[in-house]
Amino acid sequence: MLPNRSVRALLPRRSAAATADPSVGFGASLHPAVASSPGRDAAGAESSIVDSAVYRDGRRVASPATLAQALDCLPEPGSMAWIGMYRPTDAQLNAAAEQFGLHELAVEDAIVAHQRPKLERYGDTLFVVLRAARYVDESERVDFGEVHVFVGPTFVLTVRHSESPDLSAVRDRMESEPDLLRLGPEAVLYAILDAVVDGYAPVVAGLQNDIDEIETEVFSGDPRVSRRIYELSREVIEFQRAAKPLLTVLSGLSSGFAKYRTDDELQRYLRDVTDHATTVVEQVDSFRQLLGNILTVNATLVSQMQNEEMRNLSRASIEQNEEIKRISAWAAILFAPTLIGTVYGMNFDTMPELHWAAGYPMALLMMVMTCAGLYAIFRRRGWL
Repeated sequence: MLPNRSVRALLPRRSAAATADPSVGFGASLHPAVASSPGRDAAGAESSIVDSAVYRDGRRVASPATLAQALDCLPEPGSMAWIGMYRPTDAQLNAAAEQFGLHELAVEDAIVAHQRPKLERYGDTLFVVLRAARYVDESERVDFGEVHVFVGPTFVLTVRHSESPDLSAVRDRMESEPDLLRLGPEAVLYAILDAVVDGYAPVVAGLQNDIDEIETEVFSGDPRVSRRIYELSREVIEFQRAAKPLLTVLSGLSSGFAKYRTDDELQRYLRDVTDHATTVVEQVDSFRQLLGNILTVNATLVSQMQNEEMRNLSRASIEQNEEIKRISAWAAILFAPTLIGTVYGMNFDTMPELHWAAGYPMALLMMVMTCAGLYAIFRRRGWL
């Protein structure tokens, strides 16, 4: 039978400047930011608990209704409590903190939420923040969740602020593998980490599919693609913020393997999670670079299309100017005989040309010569 190992086997103690004093109690007075807000639900912590179980040697032996009952079972050798809370109020989380002796700074982070993934040690308790992600096919977007994990020598307390990750599936998996669950709280932390990292795979596949679609839209000239590139870039950046700090968390856990004699099998499991997380981070980095390149290509294609449109407009304007020149030239040519005919059509008696025998041929000759002259001039200038 494998003993229940202390969570100290996962991570070396931090320096005094960065580690909370283990002797500091929690129940005497709470941090101002952790105190219950006026008007919040002051019900006990049990109303926010979604599942509560006590395990001994990898088997569930009790499902206590209250935290006090769960703590009463822990003195038994090889016992561990696993409590899951969903969207607890400040008062509910404070009540759980008093029962388990959690540090006020960790509780403050759990209440405020919206934390980046991180790992902190407070005495003999680890506080881990993880950000889960899931791809929603219907809307083609990524939803992000957050879970806070308090890991003590004989307990695990999880606080979720969103639907994901689905820790009930993690619990089912661990209860079906008693040999792994027998390794204690650190094995539960591994299972949660593994579930979060495994949940990244569908997100990576969904983002890859979106990028492929965007590439097709870019070269098909879809005018809406710029907005979609921008929105997808924001999702990739947010995903990167969720996944990349996880490598630091896993590195911190791995650094304590030798010093605290972490079980060899659990070491292999955690290294496997690290490999998967590294692959995800590399893929997300490549997505961000690829989207940057796609955005550049799209801007170039849009610029080329605008230049082509400008050339077409310029070409149409030039052709229109040529037509206006031709119309103007012919209008000028036709105006000359009209002017001559108008002058000699006034029929004044004092106009001597009206009584000449050669007056009519002379007027016609003037019309022809004027038109021929204007035609030659416009032709030479390229108007005709």
